[in-house]
Amino acid sequence: MINSVIKGSGSYIPKNVVYNAHFVDYEFYDEKGERIDKPGEEIIKKFQEITEIEERRYIDQNILNSEIATIAAQKALEKSGVDKEALDYIIVAHNFGDIDPVSRQIDIMPSMSAKVKHNLGIKNLKCRPYDMTFGCPGWVESMILGHQFIQARLAKNILVIGSDTLSRAVDPHDRTAMIFADGAGAVVLSAEESDEKYGILAYNTLSYTGDELRYLENGPSLKSGYVGSNKNIRMKGRKVYEFALKNVPNALKETMEITDLDIDDLSKILLHQANAKMDHAMIERFYKLYNRAVPEGVDPMTVQKLGNTSVSTIPIMYDLIENHLLGKHQFSKGDHLLMASVGASMNINALVYKYR
Repeated sequence: MINSVIKGSGSYIPKNVVYNAHFVDYEFYDEKGERIDKPGEEIIKKFQEITEIEERRYIDQNILNSEIATIAAQKALEKSGVDKEALDYIIVAHNFGDIDPVSRQIDIMPSMSAKVKHNLGIKNLKCRPYDMTFGCPGWVESMILGHQFIQARLAKNILVIGSDTLSRAVDPHDRTAMIFADGAGAVVLSAEESDEKYGILAYNTLSYTGDELRYLENGPSLKSGYVGSNKNIRMKGRKVYEFALKNVPNALKETMEITDLDIDDLSKILLHQANAKMDHAMIERFYKLYNRAVPEGVDPMTVQKLGNTSVSTIPIMYDLIENHLLGKHQFSKGDHLLMASVGASMNINALVYKYR
């Protein structure tokens, strides 16, 4: 049988640490466009209590999203031992492409994946660049797509990248600006023949485009007269929270049921992270569906120190654990990992992966 296996991983975490105190003098407005008349310290304290986010990372002014995606890709290729000219696809998940640091103009032509292929110096004309815009679940969906290519014998080696620079896509007058951050993560997904089944075992995607469509969208600043970008992330936080708690746990259970695994067989859940309170609640509800308590150490977290890094959250987390850089978390041969995400549009997806 053909298995879809991660052969190597890499990540880029910006060096610029932005603490919550950075926002203390910001002028925040509500959805009615009215100034929130509370001290900055009070707003930040409440924010941290809800999200657990203490700090996040922003890229330097002179670097672009496609460049940090390339750095993560280079690391993944080096770890994998796969020749860059042997890549059949480069799939890059993102939401805004490259964003000019001054004008905040979004640039997706040439595509992100084409830029990464160019930056890597790949000459192979049959290596196809493919962009995935699927909200925060984009990297997981890219992995699912790559797996489908491999299973259909359309590809042997695929570079799968998640990269976003959301610090350039936020409204500085919206409290949700404190959630978002920058980063890139990548893996090389390869075909491997074996009598044993491992790698990606199952996957599942649900797309909600009814009233949920605009829970996350682009829009003007909450402050009238703001002279920055007219296309900023707008998030209905309460709606997203309620949607995630209602729908994600069942979607995870549905994914597990595609396999012959029980929840006790899971070693790690690599969950996209935007709000620690929401993440904890989703995992607790998932385990409650099996009448189980959440095992200690099953849910590694990065949001407290890295913020919401969008499509790069899961590949960054995977790479950190792979390199023993996320506390005591580690992978062992035979571990079953559940990778899952929820985000804009609204989309939910998940995959079950047997570590080799």
